[in-house]
Amino acid sequence: MNTSTSAQAHEDYARAWVPHGHFVVAGSPQGSLTGLRFAVKDVFDVAGHPTGAGNPAWLATHPVPHTSSPIVTTLLAAGATLVGKTITDELAYSIHGDNVHYGTPINTRAPDRVPGGSSSGSVAAVAAGLCDFALGTDTGGSTRVPASYCGVWGLRTTHGLLPRTAMVPLQPSFDTATWFAQDADVFERVGKALLPASSHDFKRALLLTDVLAQADDVFHDKIEKVFSAFDGARTRCTLADAGTLENWRQTYVTASAYEGWQVHGKWISENQPSFGSAVASRWQTAAGISADNAALAVQRQQDIARQVSNFLGQDGVAIIPSAASVAPLLTATGAEVDQIRMRTFRITCIAGLAGLPQVSLPFATYAGLPIGVSLLGPAGSDLALIRLATALWKRLQP
Repeated sequence: MNTSTSAQAHEDYARAWVPHGHFVVAGSPQGSLTGLRFAVKDVFDVAGHPTGAGNPAWLATHPVPHTSSPIVTTLLAAGATLVGKTITDELAYSIHGDNVHYGTPINTRAPDRVPGGSSSGSVAAVAAGLCDFALGTDTGGSTRVPASYCGVWGLRTTHGLLPRTAMVPLQPSFDTATWFAQDADVFERVGKALLPASSHDFKRALLLTDVLAQADDVFHDKIEKVFSAFDGARTRCTLADAGTLENWRQTYVTASAYEGWQVHGKWISENQPSFGSAVASRWQTAAGISADNAALAVQRQQDIARQVSNFLGQDGVAIIPSAASVAPLLTATGAEVDQIRMRTFRITCIAGLAGLPQVSLPFATYAGLPIGVSLLGPAGSDLALIRLATALWKRLQP
């Protein structure tokens, strides 16, 4: 592995790089991704470089890894050059995009607004053009939401489709490895390098009006345009009413938070790390969830997964917003952020509970603010879903 440092590679007008992430690892001279530069969220191991997971206490209490994430290894072998590590929200437990220790990366498409998290540095680096693509993770929305906030391509992969070894977990039953790209063709090229072939043929587009109702009106026009661009049967329908979507959100929060505490509770209790107030509050809540309540939530999750999978079948694709709003202002109050977060999780929890792939296509409001429209597909349809998404998006360009 050829590792070096480069000041030019780490220009940081987006404040995206983590302090210990300034290094370059050259990719193979030949491969499908040769010539592309990528960054990795600081939860992926890169041999010889520390993994900080967004918190200095984690950085101080974990050894430098000797092996890299297999995803990183695959990308390097495909010819892409790794240009460093990016900031993540603490232990990836947020979709907001701030970090009390390392700061808030800049959303260059809307500088007075947050970039979204927890893959905040990765999305900021891509949106600013500091790299061609960047690895992120998505547990509850940590790639789909920042992709929407910053106006880039992003996704949640089918749960378990990409390896999560040599990657700091948050809640393993929901964690997925993902990536961002600014360019549609680059986004698809990375998919071809990482994902298995998919033979899914999408024949039905489902505009989920109940899910769309969770989002602000600025999403409606773009949702309609994507829906109309689909060549095949198109149906407006509902998946669940507002009360049911809120129940699904609570199911996700209970099951995921309990699991997160099983993963990290011992380390948190022993090391007493300093967390930002919002992240600390989430861990406090997680610590108080009983095993019985978590078991009930997991049972509900399994029922929801079957319901959503049966709804889509093998040839259906659902069209939904990627988030509930444009990116919140940096000056937004905690109450305002929490209100947006709850609505957003009623949207993002669907793919999370069902373990399904979801691709976020980049659009903008009439005022020029980034928003994302998502395609939600059957398990394992990731590569076909990406191809459909990029084809629809290109069809809609002026």
